[in-house]
Amino acid sequence: MILEAIAVVQTANVAIGAIKELIGNGKDLTDCGKELTTYFTAKSKIQLGAQATGSGNDLELFLSLDKLKQQEYELKQLMIYTGRSGMWDDWIRFQNSQKKQRDNDKQQIALKKASRRKKIVDGTIGIAVAVAALSAIGLCFYILYWVVQTKGK
Repeated sequence: MILEAIAVVQTANVAIGAIKELIGNGKDLTDCGKELTTYFTAKSKIQLGAQATGSGNDLELFLSLDKLKQQEYELKQLMIYTGRSGMWDDWIRFQNSQKKQRDNDKQQIALKKASRRKKIVDGTIGIAVAVAALSAIGLCFYILYWVVQTKGK
């Protein structure tokens, strides 16, 4: 976990460095899509690691998240001063809507899994009831056959 967190923080650092370099070289913030994606993917991984219980690396995760906060502040400044008007606010709204969409997607997947499990359980119960009913009918016919056979002798 420690090495993974370090690798993710390094990935985020490289992405922020690349963004700063591209901006410094006269590129527009919109030209940094790949680097922004890399940065926010790394941030998401670190945040998920921080939410994991029993990780035992609370200090490391805290420091990693603190470093990301500093980098995000720098990114905010880049968006405010080199991006278009209102870009940061639009970005925050976009992040919120994407998070809601991801949460909704996870919920839909969980509902589909639960529905599938229920169908499997219901099907299994149905098959078991059918087998039991057929067995009971077969047993009744066997008993009837046995009674007829033993009375005749």
